[in-house]
Amino acid sequence: MIASPIPAVSLIDSLQQYFGYSAFRSGQEAVIEQALSGRDSLVLMPTGGGKSLCYQLPAAMLDGITIVISPLIALMKDQVDGLTRQGIKSAYVNSTLPQTEINDIFKRLAAGDLKLLYVAPERLTQAYFLEGLSSLPIRLFAIDEAHCISQWGHDFRPAYTRLAQIKHWFPHIPVMALTATADVTTRKDILSQLQLNDPYIHLDSFDRPNIRLTMADKYKGTEQVTAYIKKRSQDCGIVYCSSRWQVENLSKALASAGINCAAYHGGMENEIRSIVQDNFAKDKIQVVVATVAFGLGINKLNIRYVIHFEPPRTLEAYYQEIGRAGRDGLAAEALYLHSDSDAEKILKRIESNENEHKREVEKQRFNSVSDFIQAQTCRRQVVLNYFAEYTQSACGNCDICIDPPTTFDGLTVAQMALSCVFRTEQKANADYLVAVLRGQTSEKISRNGHDKLSTFGIGQNKTPGYWHAIIRQLIHLGFLQQDISQQSALVLTEASRSILKGEQPLLLAAPRLQKASYWRQSNSSASYDRGLYAKLRVLRKTIADAEDIPPYIVFNDATLSELAKYKPTTDREMLNISGIGPTKLDRYGSAFISLIKEHQV
Repeated sequence: MIASPIPAVSLIDSLQQYFGYSAFRSGQEAVIEQALSGRDSLVLMPTGGGKSLCYQLPAAMLDGITIVISPLIALMKDQVDGLTRQGIKSAYVNSTLPQTEINDIFKRLAAGDLKLLYVAPERLTQAYFLEGLSSLPIRLFAIDEAHCISQWGHDFRPAYTRLAQIKHWFPHIPVMALTATADVTTRKDILSQLQLNDPYIHLDSFDRPNIRLTMADKYKGTEQVTAYIKKRSQDCGIVYCSSRWQVENLSKALASAGINCAAYHGGMENEIRSIVQDNFAKDKIQVVVATVAFGLGINKLNIRYVIHFEPPRTLEAYYQEIGRAGRDGLAAEALYLHSDSDAEKILKRIESNENEHKREVEKQRFNSVSDFIQAQTCRRQVVLNYFAEYTQSACGNCDICIDPPTTFDGLTVAQMALSCVFRTEQKANADYLVAVLRGQTSEKISRNGHDKLSTFGIGQNKTPGYWHAIIRQLIHLGFLQQDISQQSALVLTEASRSILKGEQPLLLAAPRLQKASYWRQSNSSASYDRGLYAKLRVLRKTIADAEDIPPYIVFNDATLSELAKYKPTTDREMLNISGIGPTKLDRYGSAFISLIKEHQV
């Protein structure tokens, strides 16, 4: 039986009751209403945008069970710990639990004593497990990190491809697929593979405006990272490397410089990795130096910076990794230290893949990272336009915007490039297009008759690097798009029409030397009582240590900031603070009220 829609006023009341929030974030309310009405959905929200609440609140409200498919054990534990302290009964089933405990969980499910059950995709694809679920009053399936289902997704996971069985076993139960990073091709693949029925599709903005995007040339990488972290000695962060060796090498160097850090990579024992992740979540470790193995499932809200010491292989991976910073909505920074030699190493690894199809796909995806590195336009535009969220507005919070390059009237050269895309029937990649523009003959160009085009050779007075820079900017500005399913063929967008017709001016960036602007600090000043905030952090840490949970599960940094600003001294005033509902008020309210009163004496 499918649950009937619930009035919006009930949603707000439930949001306040369970999570202590007085308003929904963008898109959450519509997604939740669709889930409650029994409709399938595909939800794309940025990391930290509130995806989990889209299924957690319906789970709390529905008369039955919500099954959440989650890729990592650590994430399951964190989510269950947090939900339990919100007054929502939850559990997880994974390989860490003995069979007796799993049996007890199923007894609780059958007795109606649980609202949410977290499972790994591998377990949900086992027939005996599905049979066990079939007798339960399941009301919703939520598939987190849904991009893992697609071969085009950057974290492809084979077990996800078998999740279409859900619709076979439970054809009338709504399925909600959620992800933070999926380009157009990956989105189509998710819908196809999961066999969603007339799904509601929510495409939220990918933008995370609180994260400053910064690129800097890496010349003394270890010294640069050390200096950066020491300047932010009170903040937690992640440093990503592409190899296990580099993780070990850099973490040792940082530790010898007196930085409280730990290494994390796939070659370490599971127990050690679990200890590192647990200690990082509980603020016992300041910095984790990691490979992508430290990826999905990082649910720590107060990470203030993410550093890429070496390049990620895809722009999706980059954006998901930096999205682990600033999940509480407060200011954070993503620093990318770039060197050409690092990029060459990644390309060599990609070239060593014997699977030709996979090798070409990986090369095309890494090209988008190269474009990001060499951007002369707003870096946030590069990322948002890559995800088909076209914007021509600069963000004001990246190194390009803070320290802009010089510009020139680029309308004519843009028209040359766009015209050439049109005349090559939108089937040419960047290298081929540049060859045509520069009048270079080849067997393929002659065979296609493109040496007879009016655009053949019109840009012969410019270097290949110049034309590649122009094409990159046109992609970044949303006038061109690369079709990765067609060997990165350049395709005109609707926005390119006005450029081709000369209906609007166009300024493009001239090449420049990259400047490191990551040391610049935000001019905004916090309006809360910093002395009280420091005391609140100590109290939060004391409570969290006593309960053996991460501090953000008690209250996140944004909630502490409001407490330090408004200084509530009654239960009613506490409930007006974002992130504090009745359950958390009962559990923690008196201790924090007492501290605030003491501070004001």
